[in-house]
Parts: sequence; structure tokens; C-alpha cells
Amino acid sequence: MKDIVDTLTTKEKYIELFQKNRAQISNGEPDFLKQLREEAIQSFGESGFPRRKEEHYKYTHLEPVFDGELDFEFRPRNIEFDDKELFQCDVPMLDSHVLTVLNGFYNNPTNPPLYELENGIIYGSLKEATLRYPDLVAKYLGKNASMKNETFVSLNTAFSQDGIFLFVPDGATMDKPIQIIHLLLSDKNQMVHHRNLFVIGKNASAHVIICDHTLAPYMFLTNSVTEAYTDENASLDILRLQNEHNNSCQVTNTWITQERYSRCQHSTITLHGGIIRNNLHVKMVGEGAESNALGLYLTDKMQHVDNYTVIEHASPNCTSNQHYKGVLDDASTGYFNGKIHVYPDAQKTAAFQTNNNILLSDSARMNTKPQLEIYADDVKCSHGATVGQLDEDALFYLQSRGIPKDESRLLLMDAFADGVISRIEQTVLQIRIRDLVGKRLRGELSRCNNCAMDCKE
Repeated sequence: MKDIVDTLTTKEKYIELFQKNRAQISNGEPDFLKQLREEAIQSFGESGFPRRKEEHYKYTHLEPVFDGELDFEFRPRNIEFDDKELFQCDVPMLDSHVLTVLNGFYNNPTNPPLYELENGIIYGSLKEATLRYPDLVAKYLGKNASMKNETFVSLNTAFSQDGIFLFVPDGATMDKPIQIIHLLLSDKNQMVHHRNLFVIGKNASAHVIICDHTLAPYMFLTNSVTEAYTDENASLDILRLQNEHNNSCQVTNTWITQERYSRCQHSTITLHGGIIRNNLHVKMVGEGAESNALGLYLTDKMQHVDNYTVIEHASPNCTSNQHYKGVLDDASTGYFNGKIHVYPDAQKTAAFQTNNNILLSDSARMNTKPQLEIYADDVKCSHGATVGQLDEDALFYLQSRGIPKDESRLLLMDAFADGVISRIEQTVLQIRIRDLVGKRLRGELSRCNNCAMDCKE
């Protein structure tokens, strides 16, 4: 049997894996989700893995990683830990609702799987929400994230079993942020899929913080999908902090749909991770919507970070801003591919995109490709990118004022990174991320490896 498996292509291995475990993956699920999985595996079979010749994945070839020796779990393992200790260890002063996802499964054994508040807000396990509110989940799940020629969305739709669900009804406001902590903990190399679904109603608002961590030295491959829907005049702020070890690979797919006069800000702060591919797709379908996309990535050693963004202006009078910055050291590599797409009817569009990068070594490499695709004539759009080194004149000025060269370099890098950090709305998060970024730039270990968690199987 092993000889037969070894002769299969990577695509065929995943199709066979799904077929063998179909019953366990979809056990107890409503019919709409079973049907969605079947459509997903069919879509995956048609598209397969992207090749290097495909422009969108020219600098990030992921099929060899997915073809590695990986373990797959289709039910949660019994691993206990104190999430309060983890929370205190991660962002000490942040007051939030903490939800933990362990190896792709909701893991809060001392709390209910789903919180249902008196004002109609629902949050907790996506799997539990699918069972209790199948009609509500069916209305939104899989509607934003397209599976057409989207290999990793299709794979996630076929295999993911759990994640976080957040529903904020019309006129409601979360009293404090939702903090989702994605943890990876295993005694072997492992593949993980998880799914998040956020639905924000009319005149409602919410803040979501997603923290990605590894707690074991094994190779983890994570393929995650987050779908978000903001209704008329709604507000949603999503911040993702990527802080996994360098023996990990992470593929994130975030799909956001915005209605009239809604506002959404999505921020990605990448501190650690071996190979990272972040896909962000925002579509403003309602007039007057506003979208802000922020990114900051700090790389060294052999790290690779690839950010791919598509901002679609489908209605008039919408505004978008993309601001991505990177600091690359050693032999690390990066890629930014950002597109602004303005539809013919999207008059009075204001769309701006910048990507700025600093290379700290001769062996670091950065490829950047900002794009504009405009089909309307009454717009204000701009895009630009820079790749360079620290300003020697600024370094000289600081040293002339008695500041040592190494400290001068760190001051300039801190100021460079602060252009993104200062736009984060939560003050406590700004302080914490400045601290993490400062340690990262100084070569210190910024991930929380001294946590007092007592993990046991």
C-alpha cells in the first residue's frame, strides 16, 4: 500500500485522504456543509496546487511543503492547559474575551463551547454554531471565500472542522475585543486546518485579535481561512499577530465583504515563521465603504514572507488604503503583490497603496509588485514601492549627536516600523506590539517562551 501512496501526486494524496476520512470529517454535520465539502474537494481536484509559473505564486512554491511527512488529526486531542496563564503571558494588559483553538479545534474545556448573550451576540466554536444555528451559518459560510482556482481555500473547506464563529446583530457592540489564540502543540509534524467566520450586522461593531503560536519544535503546516461580512454602517477591526517558530509554514486566507458605509481595518504583524503566505481579499460592494489594510513583517535567517492582497472597489465613493512595510535581514526573502481593482461603476473611488522595505544585509531579497486595474474615469488612485537600506545621512546625524551606531540603526528601524504600528487602534496593543517589534529588531526572542502553562496529554 505504501508503494501505491508514494506514486500518487500531492493532489491525489489529499483527495484520497479526504475520501478515506469523509465520514469522520463530516460526522453529524448538516447537509449544507457536507455538500460544501464535496464541492470543495471537486474544486481542489480541478485546480491542483499552484505552480511556480503562476504569477501569483511565482516566489512561493508551496506544493513541496504540503507533500511533506505530516500527521493529520480529524478529532481533537485531550491536551489540557490554563488559558488564563496564556492570556497573561501574551498581552498582559489587554482586557478581552479569550478563545483558544488548539491544533484546529476549539479548546476551552472550562467554558461553554458557544457564548449566547442577551443582546443577541454569539461567539465561540464554529462547529457548535453550525449545529445550533445551521441556517445562520449556511447563509454566510463559503459565500465570501471563493473556491474557484483557490487551492488553499478549497482544501480548507474540505478539511477544516472547527474554528471561531462571531455574530454581532444589528445595533450591537462587543464590550471588549475577541482574542483568538491559535495554538500548535504536538509530538510529531502536523497539518492543521481551521476556519473563522465573522458576521457584523448593521450599525454594529467588533474588534478581533488573532494570535498564532507554536508550542512544540515540530514542523507545523497551517492552512487557515477567515471570512468576514460587515453590513451597512458596521465596523470591524481585525489584527493578526504571527509569532510561530521558524520550522513552521502558514498559509492564511482572509476574505472580507463590505456593505454601504461600513468600515474595516485588517492588520497583519509578522514576527516569526519559516514560510508564510498571507492572502487578503477585500470587496467593497456597498457605496461609501472604507477599507484599511496594514502589514508589518520582520524577517531574518532563512525566513520567507509573501503578502498577496486584492482590494476590489465595486461601488462608488469607496476608500481604501494599503500600507505594508518590511525589514529583512540575513538571507531572508519577501514578496508583496498588491492589486487595486476599480470596477466601471465605482466612480469617486479613492484608493492608495504603498509598500516600503529595508534590507539590512546584502543577501536579503525583496520582490514587490504593486498594481492598479482601473475601469472608471473619476478616481484618485496611487501605488508605489521602495526597496532600500537605512538612510546613511540619518545615521550620520544621529551619531553626530552622540548616539552609538548600533543604537542609531535601531532607532531608525523603530521609527520605520512605527508607521504601521501607530495606526493600530487599541492603545494597549500598540504598546505590546512596539515591545515585541523592538525585541525582534534587536535580535531578541520576542515569542513568549517562558509561559507558565502546564501542558499535559
